[in-house]
Amino acid sequence: MDNEESSLKATKRRERQSGPSSALHDAEALESGDSDIGFCGWMLVGLSLLLMVVTLPISIWMCIKIVKEYERAIIFRLGRLLRGGAKGPGLFFILPCTDSFINVDMRTITFDIPPQEVLTKDSVTVSVDGVVYYRVQNATLAVANITNADAATRLLAQTTLRNVLGTKNLAEILSDREEIAHSMQSTLDDATDDWGIKVERVEIKDVKLPLQLQRAMAAEAEATREARAKVIAAEGEMNASRALKEASLVIAESPSALQLRYLQTLNTIAAEKNSTIIFPLPLEMMQGFIKH
Repeated sequence: MDNEESSLKATKRRERQSGPSSALHDAEALESGDSDIGFCGWMLVGLSLLLMVVTLPISIWMCIKIVKEYERAIIFRLGRLLRGGAKGPGLFFILPCTDSFINVDMRTITFDIPPQEVLTKDSVTVSVDGVVYYRVQNATLAVANITNADAATRLLAQTTLRNVLGTKNLAEILSDREEIAHSMQSTLDDATDDWGIKVERVEIKDVKLPLQLQRAMAAEAEATREARAKVIAAEGEMNASRALKEASLVIAESPSALQLRYLQTLNTIAAEKNSTIIFPLPLEMMQGFIKH
């Protein structure tokens, strides 16, 4: 038992040390692995070749297959991967009865992450959805290592979104979307290397807050704006008072400055032509008449 446990730990240690290159080694092993199908297998292959030769030229249409530019074909001969890896694009040849193949689409695939109810770090429930762009990088791994790479990537994206957002508070989710998307992309890409999947891009589409939280945030923002407006108005009154004080000091230095200011004010009022103006005469002008 101790020997088995030590060997298991050594195996896990080697897997951790191998890092990202483990997927590449797995792909090479699958593509160039032992294709020995045994004596019975070679007999079946020989019979298949004989059947093809006997039924020429009809059988040629069953042996020649075509894959498009964006597709690759994984060929299985008697259930084993054929040496050489994926075939295509273009023409390739299979043997009837013994060979089967699976087409793999190599184009970039896009799917929406369904809205996920996430409890943030500061105990706020939000609904977040996103979009993921990925493509099949190694067709052999995508067929041989996992049953359905598309479905597995979708489920992994949902769980990764919940796990990443669970470590963030609400303010970080609303402001650091690019950082969250980059973290999700790195996590997904590392997890899907063994499946032959390359995650190219992850985007956070929308963050939906509960209605009560929206109202509370709106009330908080409104109160903040009102407080800022009152501070600005108070600063304006203070600056106006200082300006009036300085103006009064200037006017106090010259008695005629007040009279000129008064006349300027009358001129401004008279420009509207809809006011009755009471014009008081200065006492200095009346002193001459009083002496007479």
